[in-house]
Amino acid sequence: MSSTADPEPLIVPRAEHSISRSNISQNALKVLYRLRDAGHAAYLVGGGVRDLLLGHEPKDFDVATDATPEEVRQVFRNCRLIGRRFRLAHVFFGPEIIEVATFRASAIPAGQDGTDDDGARTENGMILRDNVYGSIAEDALRRDFTVNALYYNIADFSVVDYAGGLEDLKAGRLRLIGDDVEARYREDPVRMLRAVRFACKLGFMIDAPCETPLPELAPLLGEVPAARLFEEVLKLFHAGYGLHAFEKLRHYGLFAQLFPAADACLARQEHEFPMVFVSRGLDNTDRRVLDGKSVVPPFLFAVLLWEPVRLRYEALLDGGTPWADAMALASHEVASAQQRHVAIPKRFGMPMREIWSLQPRLERRQGRRPMALLGHPRFRAAYDFLLLRAEAGEVDPELADWWTKFQDANPGDRAKMTGAGKRRRPRRRRKPKDAAGGSGSEGSERVAGLQGRAAGGDGDG
Repeated sequence: MSSTADPEPLIVPRAEHSISRSNISQNALKVLYRLRDAGHAAYLVGGGVRDLLLGHEPKDFDVATDATPEEVRQVFRNCRLIGRRFRLAHVFFGPEIIEVATFRASAIPAGQDGTDDDGARTENGMILRDNVYGSIAEDALRRDFTVNALYYNIADFSVVDYAGGLEDLKAGRLRLIGDDVEARYREDPVRMLRAVRFACKLGFMIDAPCETPLPELAPLLGEVPAARLFEEVLKLFHAGYGLHAFEKLRHYGLFAQLFPAADACLARQEHEFPMVFVSRGLDNTDRRVLDGKSVVPPFLFAVLLWEPVRLRYEALLDGGTPWADAMALASHEVASAQQRHVAIPKRFGMPMREIWSLQPRLERRQGRRPMALLGHPRFRAAYDFLLLRAEAGEVDPELADWWTKFQDANPGDRAKMTGAGKRRRPRRRRKPKDAAGGSGSEGSERVAGLQGRAAGGDGDG
């Protein structure tokens, strides 16, 4: 626990704010009440409080408490402790998980490196482990943005604000907590991506002191584990504002740190195809999310990385590599290089490469190939991908139209479209063979030999 005096918060009583328990998950309320009844402080915290105050429906509800993770587990049988970097308690209610975090305090001063015996560790200013527990005030001031440092107290239903988050919420402003902005980004470079995400999600402006250093500090993302960046990319592009996030990421130089090969291709703007294609792909994803339709990571990453794959594929073709081998090699090279920046799990990487591999196959429309492609498990995704390419002007729209008609056609029309229904040229009739498989005198001699050996002779006469 910290020995320094905690700052006085702004406390807004129930009558002066808009949060109602009817808008809070019943399972989150159970966690809050049971922690309170067990003698612990219990607060709803973070994005859930922020969204409730804005009149939005929160995606999830997180709880903060003075109980340690082990004490939380004693209160809830349906609890599991997770994490080493940040020790947390997850309380399970069927498919819903309520995350419970203990109030934290930074035991190592900002800008210093080292390891604390109590569970904190920093290196080059980045927090690698943060399991030092403190007071609610310390917990509030170590969070990233002021609008995410608001607490709803289940004891009296008040809102508690230690960082000026309520004022920033009213102003539509995204502001980091603390005066040393660069140090806060160095503690956790993912905060730069979170700044973009919250600005897009909430429609807020990024406070100038927080916005200015983004291009200069963007390379810090290279120090973040690639697996963690995968999760952050999904949050950015699968929430209904992916196109807006993409534009902001490129503006601040952050996209180049996540997808360097794709960014280099987009910078060249070859006939506008790359930019139009990616923009249409992200816009399509946004519309699906807003319509409540499903979106999948393989398609997203296939869109973002297609241009470097396409350029490498065409270079290999020009070098004489057969088309199937060229696509396989290009896909492997680009996907492997990408793993160093944003690690795409194999369960998503394989379907992504299948979408790419089907693109040249969709250009081959004769014979039985089209019918075989219809049964491929990735055909629909590959077809949608082809539609995007046609819309962007990368391929002839006639190709996409053909596949649209082919799917809706009856078997007879499909046969005509592929040429499979054409009459085959009749075979040349061969000279009739005798019983031994020969013809003429040669066959007769072979039969005589067989008969002679059957009779015990040598077949010569």
